[in-house]
Amino acid sequence: MTTLRLCYQTLEFGKTDIHLCTLRDKQQFDDPNGIAEELGISSASWPIFGVIWPSSMVLAHFMDGYETENKRILEVGCGIALSSLLLNKKCADITATDYHPEAENFLKRNTLLNEGSPIAFERVGWADKNDQLGLFDLIIGSDLLYEDEHIELLSTFIQEHSKPVCEVILVDPGRGRKNKLSLRMIDFGYTCTQHKPDYTDYLDQKFKGHILKFER
Repeated sequence: MTTLRLCYQTLEFGKTDIHLCTLRDKQQFDDPNGIAEELGISSASWPIFGVIWPSSMVLAHFMDGYETENKRILEVGCGIALSSLLLNKKCADITATDYHPEAENFLKRNTLLNEGSPIAFERVGWADKNDQLGLFDLIIGSDLLYEDEHIELLSTFIQEHSKPVCEVILVDPGRGRKNKLSLRMIDFGYTCTQHKPDYTDYLDQKFKGHILKFER
């Protein structure tokens, strides 16, 4: 039996409500069979996937009014998959992916909470070369660049799953790596823009990051 303490909440996006089951806080940990440990996920980093971060809120609010019709969309490093759940509610073609072994379980739970259609999911690392994801028209993600090595891993993963004509939207909270990522994406033929979100009244604190948009 799990020892995790959970939290239930509802977030509003205009007239759309998204119901969420998340970890209660960043102190939660449950890896009785050592699955996460085998994947290199420490007890300290284990709960990161399971809470709502400011960047994920910014991404979801940005995607709320974004044109997604006829686009195949991938959320990278989805964590609790807020944007995927919102886009699924709007009948978008969304696939989610994360490296954490519990991300899919929470995605299924939250999809049921929102009475949505099943969301395609694959657990995959950015360095993996044998996934079944395919190619996408739009790739999204938030707060992904924790280490310098993630710049090359993430940009290459995006390149390997991008259609020749593709958009990429990433929200970066300001960890100091967005410009290096932008240079790498330019190498892959993308043009890059960065801007502050128009409003963040839904956050408790001022958001210091940027929305990064790459187009090819």
